[in-house]
Amino acid sequence: MAATTYGTVTKTFHWLTALLIITIIPLGVIANRLPYETNEQLAFKAQLFSFHKTLGVIVFAVALARIVWALTQPKPGSLHPERKAESFLAGLVHWLLYISLVAVPLTGWIHHAATAGFAPIWLPISQDLPLVPKDEGIAKLFAGLHWVWSKIMVASILLHIAGALKHHFIDKDQTLRRMWFGNHDAPDMGRHKGTLTAPVSAILVYALVTIAGATAGMYTPKAEAAQASLAAVASDWTVTEGEIALTVTQLGSPVAGVFEDWTSAITFDPEATGQMGDVTTTIAIGSLRLGSVTDDALGTNFFDAEAFPTATFTAGISKAEEGYLADGTLTIKDITMPLQLPFSLALDGDTAQMSGAVSIDRRDFQIGNNMSDESNLGFGVAVSITLTATRGTE
Repeated sequence: MAATTYGTVTKTFHWLTALLIITIIPLGVIANRLPYETNEQLAFKAQLFSFHKTLGVIVFAVALARIVWALTQPKPGSLHPERKAESFLAGLVHWLLYISLVAVPLTGWIHHAATAGFAPIWLPISQDLPLVPKDEGIAKLFAGLHWVWSKIMVASILLHIAGALKHHFIDKDQTLRRMWFGNHDAPDMGRHKGTLTAPVSAILVYALVTIAGATAGMYTPKAEAAQASLAAVASDWTVTEGEIALTVTQLGSPVAGVFEDWTSAITFDPEATGQMGDVTTTIAIGSLRLGSVTDDALGTNFFDAEAFPTATFTAGISKAEEGYLADGTLTIKDITMPLQLPFSLALDGDTAQMSGAVSIDRRDFQIGNNMSDESNLGFGVAVSITLTATRGTE
C-alpha cells in the first residue's frame, strides 16, 4: 500500500462490512417491530430474525479479520493534519466502529445462545456457545447490551458517513476517493501515526453509555407479573422438593420451561388394593418460566395467566401393570379434560420419590389457537413431574 491510498484488501474489507451493516440494521429493526399473532406473521418474523442473526455472526467474523488486518497495515496520513479536533473526532469514530463491529454482534450471539428456541442461526454451527448456559438473566443482560451498544454503532456510522460526505462535497478532497478502488491522485501525506487518545476515548464512551443503560434497568429482567399466591395444603404426604417441567417445540426446536410455584395434596397407602390414594396438584400459571417466550406464553393467546391464574390436576392413584397411574382430570383456562399420568415410585420407609411424564395437546385447552400450524408451534407439550415426599411431615 502506498502512503497516498489504502490497499485493495483494506478497501474490500471496508465495503464488505458496509454492505453487511446496511443490511443487518434494517433487518433487526423491522423484525423487532413485526407482529406475530398468526402462523404466517410468526414464520416471517422468525425468518427475518434468523437472517439478522446469521448476518451478525458473519459480521463478527469479518470484523475480526478486518481489525487484525488494519492493525498490521500502514495507513495513509490525514489530508488535514492541522485540523486537530477533526482528526481526533475521526479517530474516535473509527475506534467506536471497530469496537461496535465486534461487541454488537457478539452480544447478540451470546443472547441467542442463552435463549432457548426461536429463530435459529442459518449456519452449519452450533446454536450454543461454550460457557453460555440457557439462562434468562444472562439472556436479558446481553440483550440489553446488544440494544445499547447498537445505538453507539448507529451513531458512529452516521458520523462516519457525514464525515466522508463533508470531505467529498465540502472540502472536495481525496479522503473518500482513496478508500475506493482504483488509482487516485491523492497527495502523499506520509503514514498515519496513531496515538492512544482515540481508542481510550472510545472505550470511555462505551463505559459511559453502558453505565447509562444499567441506570435505566436495561440489563435486568422485568419485574415478574403478579401471580396467584398458593396457600399451603394439608396432606398425608408432604412434598419436600420437586419440579413440574414442560417442553414445547417452536419452529422445530425444543424450548424447555418450568412452573416454579405449585402445591400437591397427597394421600397414599402403599399397602392398599384398588385405589391407593389421590392427589390434587394446583399450579400457579404465572410462575411459568419459558425462556424468552415467557411473556408470550402467559399472554391472552396462550395461558392467559391474568384471567386464569391456576391450573389443577385431580386424580386417583392406583397400581398399573408397570409402576403406578394417576387417573383423573386436568383443568386449564376453566377447561377440564381427562388425563392419565403414569409414574414410577421408589419407597424408602416414609420417603417416596416419584417420576412421571405425559404429553398434552395444547389445543385441548385452547392454548395458542392462533398458532394452527404445527411447524411454528407444536401441538404436543411434553410434561414431566418429579418429586420427593415424606409421610406425616408437617
